[in-house]
Amino acid sequence: MNVLVAGETWTTYGVHIKGMSAYTTASYEVSLSALEEALSGKGVDITHIPNHDVPRKFPRTVAELKSYDVVVLSDVPADTLLLHPDTYLHSKRTPNLFATLREWVEGGGGMAMIGGYMSFAGFEGKARYYMTSLQDWLPVSILTHDDRVEIPEGINPVVVDPRHAIVKGIPQDWPHFLGYNRIVPKADSNVILKIAEDPLLAVRELGSGRVAAFASDISPHWAPPEFLEWAHYGRFWRQLFGWLAHE
Repeated sequence: MNVLVAGETWTTYGVHIKGMSAYTTASYEVSLSALEEALSGKGVDITHIPNHDVPRKFPRTVAELKSYDVVVLSDVPADTLLLHPDTYLHSKRTPNLFATLREWVEGGGGMAMIGGYMSFAGFEGKARYYMTSLQDWLPVSILTHDDRVEIPEGINPVVVDPRHAIVKGIPQDWPHFLGYNRIVPKADSNVILKIAEDPLLAVRELGSGRVAAFASDISPHWAPPEFLEWAHYGRFWRQLFGWLAHE
């Protein structure tokens, strides 16, 4: 199974002040190692496009997307997918990737959005998916303002549909999370996991394809070590991707 993951990277620029002097530092972080390690040897081939490469390297056509069984958008803002440099810098028309993704999904592809500060509405609403056509075909509605729910004390999800293939063989006692994006399930969606009174995992069929929305992180900070090191962490993601791919 070929899985394309877009996002899960960031660059940090810091200013350090010591008395009368100041200096700067910068760092680049990739937050996909836990998933890659958990799925190693489980028949999943992950292709990763970092955030800064998404505008130029994300597949632009349905034909290019057909190289993959599942596409995952994780902590990558909508503008990063919408604004190809040809459009942003040179005012040229380019394909709307959300229309392309929908056509690919309706033809049998599987897509998932994973939560984070730049997913769904996101931090200060800056992920901006509520302003895109993607909100029309996700299994959830997206809020139009900052949708983060921070729970530093931790909260455990509840399995709503224990018979679903995605959670088959996984105990109903899940590790805690430290936060999530508040999303609203649509009438034709199937909520499999809840967190507080909100969906943690909702799915739906779209044409011949499938779509999922997971409201918390695949990696820190909302996903703590207790989830990343959980014996069923890899199995959950393997079964989610497998369901999306019609395995």
